[in-house]
Amino acid sequence: MPSTETLPIDLIDAALVQRLIATQYPHWAHLTVEPVLPGGWDNRTFRLGHRMSVRLPSAAAYVAQVEKEHKWLAVLAPQLPLPIPVAIAKGAPAFGYPWPWSVYAWLDGEPAREDLIDSEEAFARTLAGFLVDLHRIDITDAPLAGPHNFYRGGALSIYDGETRSALELLAGCIDTASALKVWESAMSSTWSNPNVWVHGDLACGNLLVEEGKLSAVIDFGSSAVGDPACDLVIAWTMFGEESRHVFRSALALDDATWARGRGWALWKALITLAKLDESQRKVDKSNQVIQRILADQR
Repeated sequence: MPSTETLPIDLIDAALVQRLIATQYPHWAHLTVEPVLPGGWDNRTFRLGHRMSVRLPSAAAYVAQVEKEHKWLAVLAPQLPLPIPVAIAKGAPAFGYPWPWSVYAWLDGEPAREDLIDSEEAFARTLAGFLVDLHRIDITDAPLAGPHNFYRGGALSIYDGETRSALELLAGCIDTASALKVWESAMSSTWSNPNVWVHGDLACGNLLVEEGKLSAVIDFGSSAVGDPACDLVIAWTMFGEESRHVFRSALALDDATWARGRGWALWKALITLAKLDESQRKVDKSNQVIQRILADQR
């Protein structure tokens, strides 16, 4: 069995999934297995027949998500206004694949894109309603933010050093003085209200669209309970000014939480941009996100 922490992408392929299904769930062995594209980074996803999907962690850091999703998604799903994935089977390591894996019910829809959405404002309002209901769900015995979900919902200070290093690298590429003000504003407060459930990774790829509307929310691997600020990142990565206002108005969160939300969005955009060469930085979407954050702060 491989001892490496991360498996080569080409090791986790349809042939492996077909073998895992055939030996562990032979009643599904006749079903087709096809990769889902884009396939994601934390997990590799495959469609199993027409009504199921298979997800396999791509690295040891993501393995804890398997048990968490099997335990909690069935609890969350009946209490939410939109469909979310529900695990229906758990697989065991085999054929050189070293970790547990999951079979889920398939959810129809395409990852959110501007050209698929009828109304960005309506989309923002629906997503806010989803979060409002998520925040109302009981958190008894639920997992606190921590290493298992890369501290989404936890203290933003965990990424202080990484953020400041990225700002140094990006001097001359972006307005680092204004970005530092956004970061320090985000760092100046912490969540003092009762913890709530957070999704942890509300990105376009995890929001499905059908018939022009938000139809499902997927990939709860970064979920936990804690500070909801991390789930506000979508306000700058996807929404324009008007839809951002709609999104914010529908959420009963204070200014400090929105400041931390800007911090979460800024951190991710900065570290992404810092990894690129200078020719790529000016045109990369992360640069656009940073400009939105700075404009919103002003």
